[in-house]
Amino acid sequence: MMQKPPQSVDFALKQTSPNIGAGSVTGDKLSSTYDLVEQMQYLYVRVVKAKDLPGNDVTGGCDPYVEVKLGNYKGVTKHFGKKSNPEWNQVFAFSKERIQASVLEVYVKDKDVVADDLIGRVMFDVNEIPRRVPPDSPLAPQWYRLEDRKGDKAKGELMLAVWMGTQADEAFPDAWHSDAASVSPDGVANIRSKVYLSPKLWYVRVNVIEAQDLVPSDKGRSPEVFVKVVVGTQALRSRISPSKTINPMWNEDLMFVVAEPFEEPLVLSVEDRVGSNKDETLGKCMIPLQIVQRRLDHKPVNSRWYNLEKHVMVDGEKKEMKFASRIHLRMCLEGGYHVLDESTHYSSDLRPTAKQLWKPNIGILELGILSAQGLMPMKTKDGRGTTDAYCVAKYGQKWVRTRTIVDNFMPRWNEQYTWEVFDPCTVITIGVFDNGHMHGGSGGTKDTRIGKVRIRLSTLEADRVYTHSYPLLVLHSSGVKKTGELQLAVRFTCSSLINMLHMYSQPSLPKMHYIHPLSVIQLDSLRHQAMQIVSVRLSRAEPPLRKEVVEYMIDVDSHMWSMRRSKANFFRIMAVLGGMIAVGKWFDQICNWRNPITTILIHILFIILVLYPELILPTVFLYLFLIGVWNYRWRPMHPPHMDTRLSHADAAHPDERDEESDTFPTSRPSDIVRMRYDRLRSIAGRVQTVIGDLATQGERFQSLLSWRDPRATTLFVTFCLVAAVILYFTPFQVVALLTGLYVLRHPRFRHKLPSVPLNFFRRLPARSDSML
Repeated sequence: MMQKPPQSVDFALKQTSPNIGAGSVTGDKLSSTYDLVEQMQYLYVRVVKAKDLPGNDVTGGCDPYVEVKLGNYKGVTKHFGKKSNPEWNQVFAFSKERIQASVLEVYVKDKDVVADDLIGRVMFDVNEIPRRVPPDSPLAPQWYRLEDRKGDKAKGELMLAVWMGTQADEAFPDAWHSDAASVSPDGVANIRSKVYLSPKLWYVRVNVIEAQDLVPSDKGRSPEVFVKVVVGTQALRSRISPSKTINPMWNEDLMFVVAEPFEEPLVLSVEDRVGSNKDETLGKCMIPLQIVQRRLDHKPVNSRWYNLEKHVMVDGEKKEMKFASRIHLRMCLEGGYHVLDESTHYSSDLRPTAKQLWKPNIGILELGILSAQGLMPMKTKDGRGTTDAYCVAKYGQKWVRTRTIVDNFMPRWNEQYTWEVFDPCTVITIGVFDNGHMHGGSGGTKDTRIGKVRIRLSTLEADRVYTHSYPLLVLHSSGVKKTGELQLAVRFTCSSLINMLHMYSQPSLPKMHYIHPLSVIQLDSLRHQAMQIVSVRLSRAEPPLRKEVVEYMIDVDSHMWSMRRSKANFFRIMAVLGGMIAVGKWFDQICNWRNPITTILIHILFIILVLYPELILPTVFLYLFLIGVWNYRWRPMHPPHMDTRLSHADAAHPDERDEESDTFPTSRPSDIVRMRYDRLRSIAGRVQTVIGDLATQGERFQSLLSWRDPRATTLFVTFCLVAAVILYFTPFQVVALLTGLYVLRHPRFRHKLPSVPLNFFRRLPARSDSML
């Protein structure tokens, strides 16, 4: 097989040895199991409340606020109007690395129009502040008497808690950080670390059966009736009923995606096609989704008749008709499906919607987001380039967002997050973005993508700590650019090896996807709707996880046509076929006696197998077993990463990059060219997907013995060894007879679910994880 040229060093994955877990990485283990991130020391100040504050000499009232000052860094609480006993309960965190003062000053001030008056202050020697190590109990705040500038006792007291801690402190996520000193008050919320949950998504199946007693306006013509169903922004319509009467029948399924909590009802209307572009509404009904039956399996649900309302205009007013038609529906919320809201190649969750069908977790995924290096300037501020970077990680329903490090090309986050793992053949995605809303940016401001990393869990060895620096790559119309490097620490802990190995024999998706499969067109449409729902819901959180961030993380545009991707997928297929071509060339050399000794050995082996055919299968499986064991020495030692050479990002023609960055529909001026161009891209996008799927299947064959998924390769080589032994003692005729009878078995003995070998094969990793 041809050797690939070495990849550019700039785009390579680098192994690192960070000082994590209060210790260092020694081999594959941590010297301390405390954490997966480097400890960062912070000085915490919790301002709780004040009492007995004096009033202003002029107004008699007091508008108090607290200012916490440490050297050049200053944090301020909100102020209260006319309140002598205010409560703030706000935490300030100062990074120990940036502490340049020996005294912590806490001022209580009275807000004024001209100049704020000092009410009193409390001072602390930084060297005397106690240290707290999680998971110790929180430090109890206490009352401190206020002093004036001369050190004399002032009126009023302030309740504070001051301690030294780390980022593992429970006060860390909601604390004001010294990094935010230059951020406007309305932008502070945008820089804090947060955890988000994707909305719970359901498929809604609406089976339109029939309608009765419809009243068309023109009774002299045969009505052409169809049903239109709208849920939020989704709208589908049935075909026109073949029975053109006032009692039409359809028996047609319409599928939608909805999210809990259900905010919008299902609106159904029966309409009559009275003209080429004119439809008349014969009746309408609104059905709250809260009352729709929930189904967990394939058992049929009960149908129900719904009354249709029709409104007419009488003297300019809308009035409801007394006569009511009816429509017969069978509706359910499908809990047995997994609602696909990600690209199928990078799914992070494959569980069904209904929680009752979930199986116990098989492990824990821990991710330490350490730091980034060499980030490129993403925007201009005060005439110079700057970057306000934060990370987003998505796995399953849980999204996490680190705090934003302001104006820093080498940010250090050192934040750790944990997820439950229910399936090892899933992918976690980590993206890096530039925060465009630090100063309450306008509505048109977007968070700029810096790059992302994908890691397939099945490629990780259990209980091993992976510490690598991943290149961050973005493809522009001018070419692929490295925007920096992201340093991560990853550990996948297996809670039950037996359960995890058993997962390789199970279907990837829930049973309903195989018992009542959805069409490819349905899945594409439903996935698009699910992506939009997730994007909208997360953008409504506070602070919002913005639409451009969510769409980049879940690869909304992965189906779009790209000449570069199509070429990359073609060469992936050629790489897979390269092994077969190499075997063919080797066999051709055998036939042509290029190496006489090898040719004679092959002749001897061939004669032995002909005389003793029972040795054929044991020899094959034993040979595969030996290849797998031999390849163990060269097994990959690091997770896959974005590969520019595999993606053909470094060799794409400028015109191809311009086409890939073009809008959809195209921005070309000619209407005819636009129509043809869009049609070509749509068709080519499907061809691209098919080619990628073919490449994925071939790469899964390659991964059987490559140790890319160590558990799958272990299962396969073990199977090969057992099969070699069993087939040695079993007559070949018996094996052939049993195999033929199994292949030709009666349909009654065939199960609708995929077989165990097929499930195992579909769970094998492919190089699609490394596609840019």
